[in-house]
Amino acid sequence: MDSIKYYGGAVLAYIGDAYLEVLVRKSLIKSGITDTGTLTKMAKNIVCAKKQSELADKLVSLLDENESDVYRLGRNYKVNSKPKHSSIVEYHRASGFEAVFGYLHLSDDNKRAEELFDKIFKDEVERVISEVKNG
Repeated sequence: MDSIKYYGGAVLAYIGDAYLEVLVRKSLIKSGITDTGTLTKMAKNIVCAKKQSELADKLVSLLDENESDVYRLGRNYKVNSKPKHSSIVEYHRASGFEAVFGYLHLSDDNKRAEELFDKIFKDEVERVISEVKNG
């Protein structure tokens, strides 16, 4: 078992959330949209527990054994508070999702993280960009 996993699911999800936010923002600014308020709204549609939970099955199907272990570690950590904008199931699935990206980032495997991001989020990023540009 890799030593980074010893940070625990909550810490891996914490850093994964921040790293995913950066990946989303980088992909959105490539659209040419420059209004930061609009970009922030677009990002919130992508980086939220509900959306990550929806995309979790797609992510899990792409993971190797080690990454799957990290997903379960993040998904299964005990939550001490009730999520505000998602169900507890969605929150747990999103935490597993974020933990994988946190693990990859802390492992300096950003190439793998970006590969997974592109496969999972490409359609979502294109959807929110299209919605903004087309009205």
